[in-house]
Amino acid sequence: MLYVFFGTDTIAVRKKAHDFTAGHEANGVRLETITPENYTEGMLTDSAGAASLFGGEQIVVIDTPSGKKEVFDDVLAHVSLLGESPNTFVIIEEKLLAAPKKKFQKAAAECIECTAPKSESFNTFAIAAAYLRRDKKSLWILLTKAWRAGASNEEIIGILFWQLKMLRLAAQTSSPEEAGQKPFSYNKAKGALGKFKEGELEKHAEQLLALYHDGHMGKVDISVGLEKWCLSL
Repeated sequence: MLYVFFGTDTIAVRKKAHDFTAGHEANGVRLETITPENYTEGMLTDSAGAASLFGGEQIVVIDTPSGKKEVFDDVLAHVSLLGESPNTFVIIEEKLLAAPKKKFQKAAAECIECTAPKSESFNTFAIAAAYLRRDKKSLWILLTKAWRAGASNEEIIGILFWQLKMLRLAAQTSSPEEAGQKPFSYNKAKGALGKFKEGELEKHAEQLLALYHDGHMGKVDISVGLEKWCLSL
């Protein structure tokens, strides 16, 4: 049987996982912990089918397997086995991308997500403004601030797409009225067009779109990809 505790509020995630395992330990269930550091190949299949040497039930905690890609990949490959095991497995993770989250939800008896409250103090439009100025350093700093404030990668990509759309409209039209946009945003975009070479706006839009889809399919880490995209401008 499999239980998954995950989310951006890592303190709450660990508390809920601890409360779950502590309740079982109080009833005599033995606890084993697997981490990326002590993991060895075959450990999951052995634990899934093994009976405790001391008899009775046992719980196997897999603590943040995403700490090593090969460990996380192995956990995902054996997730059905863990869910069907007579032993109880508890996975503790940070935020999950859509594809692995779906796999865990399909195999687990329960998936518990703890989300940190989003701060209202960060204005994500500052990221769009930094991109408009083509200020790579500020863009990266604002990206990290947005994450700390609880902004999602989807929200950040969305605001960048909005700015790219405004730039492309400004390049294709001669006035805010023709573009169907407000003068302030349109004129700022129009004035920034000189910072971008021909074809760059389309290239940037294609890269963001690919990152969004690949991230949601579990092909790439969307946070790492977004950071690389910002630093490559």
